[in-house]
Amino acid sequence: MSRLILVVEDDVMMQKMALKILRSRGFRCELAKDGRQAVALAASLRPGLILMDMSLPEMNGWEATRELKGVPALASIPVVAITAHAMVGDRESALAAGCVECLTKPYELADLVAIAERYAGPPDLLKAG
Repeated sequence: MSRLILVVEDDVMMQKMALKILRSRGFRCELAKDGRQAVALAASLRPGLILMDMSLPEMNGWEATRELKGVPALASIPVVAITAHAMVGDRESALAAGCVECLTKPYELADLVAIAERYAGPPDLLKAG
């Protein structure tokens, strides 16, 4: 199980918050700012978890997730949808695209950490900080 988490987020404030909280808990993280970059980084890094914002430039999160799930070497990487879309059917659309679950913005930091631990394993606390 890879402890590397690929955070896919185009909003600078959300990027900083997610990276800070995950890294402070001992997770290794990389950042992608759009769907195309997410697909490319996932292919080269093979992260243990992808936290995918669904509203992205270039290629949205639904498209990027479907593309990832279409590549046999990447299909097993869990993708968690991170979205401000809380309308009826949005969660179902994310799951249909291949996401394992959905976290709605604004989310609790404890929920983000719990998801990271569930899919990427326990953090390496010796390297935290």
